Amino acid sequence: MKILVCNTPGTLSYQEAEKPVLEKDHTIIKIKRIGICGTDLHAFEGTQPFFNYPRILGHELSGEIVEMDGAPGFSVGEAVTFIPYFNCGTCVACRNERPNCCTTLKVSGVHIDGGMSEYLSVPSYSLVHGDGLTYDELALVEPLAIGAHGIRRADVRKNEMVLVVGAGPIGLGAMEFARIAGGRVIALDINDSRLDFAREKIGVEFTVNALTDNVAEKLAEITNGDMPTVIVDATGNLRAINTAFSYLAHGGRYVLVGLQKGEISFSHPEFHKREATLMSSRNATRADFEHVIQSMKNGLVDPKTYITHRVTFPQVKEQFESWLDPANGVIKAMVAVE
Repeated sequence: MKILVCNTPGTLSYQEAEKPVLEKDHTIIKIKRIGICGTDLHAFEGTQPFFNYPRILGHELSGEIVEMDGAPGFSVGEAVTFIPYFNCGTCVACRNERPNCCTTLKVSGVHIDGGMSEYLSVPSYSLVHGDGLTYDELALVEPLAIGAHGIRRADVRKNEMVLVVGAGPIGLGAMEFARIAGGRVIALDINDSRLDFAREKIGVEFTVNALTDNVAEKLAEITNGDMPTVIVDATGNLRAINTAFSYLAHGGRYVLVGLQKGEISFSHPEFHKREATLMSSRNATRADFEHVIQSMKNGLVDPKTYITHRVTFPQVKEQFESWLDPANGVIKAMVAVE
């Protein structure tokens, strides 16, 4: 089978590899769609934490079951996606129903090789039924689940003012699920086209451009002086993360979905007097995947909205670097593997 390998930052190469052989309690999937994630782009740039080279990228995936073992309820030929975070099942996080932050977690395409290939073997416990969704839709479940998990961590309530910093795919997903939870969403970014997308395509109520607006004043105006009670960072940008502490309402919650390599810093007195809550949000759980799928089926989320660029698998190497350029307007690039 053909695979695409990120050998070092900035270099990709197509190679030939043996098709996976069926193992106990595993399922072999013929890959149909690959969504290009920020993680993939950061790995290509060399800025992704927890990463080693060479690596086969790709964890936003959908495909068809071709062989399986230990997958009751599933069938050969079924369209599926899967939860690409493989956990041990026995550590303190797993025992407490937090497999998404397992102490020895292996994320497909990050810690272990991913799905930029024609076939992929995955643990059968990770399978998720397609439930009538298309391959495009199924490949978008995972990135939307990341945002859904962050919003569930924040425990967004009806009519709460929710500031999402970063209008990339993960941030847009967080906006969608904040809206579904009943929140009033504010999108903050430095890219007008992404802010326009948030407003026009997914119905975000308020948008703020950090380059051209006085952010604190704008947020105070939007919230009638209260400031947002929930802030979600989806940038992974150190400056953006540190700055957003000053936007948080008293009694507010700040959720870090984005990830960067450095150390965050903030004023302890300012944070303390707000009795604020700071939390991270890592990956997603099966409950989040199911919430996303049900939201798609109920028409609350239109996943096709996110797909701005389409290529076939043989075109990925040539096109990949262009997806890093904001001028190209990429929200989600979708790869077809046939």
